[in-house]
Amino acid sequence: MPPVTVGVSLKMYFGHARARSWFGRVAELGRSHESVTSGAVELFIIPSFVSIPAALDAVAGTRVIVGAQDLFWEDDGAYTGEVSGVELAELGVGVVEVGHAERRRIFGETELVVADKAAAALRNGIAPVLCIGEIERVAPDAAADEVVRQLESALADAPTGRVIVAYEPVWAIGAAEPADADHIRIVCARLRRVLASLDGRDGSSVIYGGSAGPGLLTDLGSDVDGVFLGRFAHDPEALASVLDEAAELAQSGVRS
Repeated sequence: MPPVTVGVSLKMYFGHARARSWFGRVAELGRSHESVTSGAVELFIIPSFVSIPAALDAVAGTRVIVGAQDLFWEDDGAYTGEVSGVELAELGVGVVEVGHAERRRIFGETELVVADKAAAALRNGIAPVLCIGEIERVAPDAAADEVVRQLESALADAPTGRVIVAYEPVWAIGAAEPADADHIRIVCARLRRVLASLDGRDGSSVIYGGSAGPGLLTDLGSDVDGVFLGRFAHDPEALASVLDEAAELAQSGVRS
């Protein structure tokens, strides 16, 4: 049975001192939450670049995975301000966000850039958290068509390896409520089928982000492989409640 995945990205909300305090609380969860210690629930956290070493130190000896919010598409060279997959892998980073809607909108990342970054992650043994989603609210089938296209574009020439697909409808990011549960089910079902049909993607999963919060994972049940949290998880107690939901889902044994 594959684990239920719970991920958290801190974006640029925390300073270093606050981040270190939060890492300590997450490390406590990593040591005490039975579903995390058993591997039934996979927990990853994604701090800023400068806080990655502190996060790795804090969660050492636990199953908590530390990720990065971005990487460059080349492995070395004169690229001032960029960080390579080689260096991230050397540190011990296990996952990296690729193609987040904010990177696409604010920094103009094209689908070619997203594909190059996904390839860079995979060739360095890091699982890309591939963020895809439709920009405008549309019917679920139309949304599924669009995100499947984005998925195939991003992975067309990528090396083999595990991918965590984060379905994040852009219109739901930062909204008061996540997308409707039926909408999420339809889109994620299509993504799962397509992902399962791809060679060399064993262990890959589809998680939902976009104003995800308490109760959503329980509502979705076996229709997703997990959730990708934002500001809701800044409170470690709130994160613990989602881990409890994930544990119940993992124990149900109904996931495909």
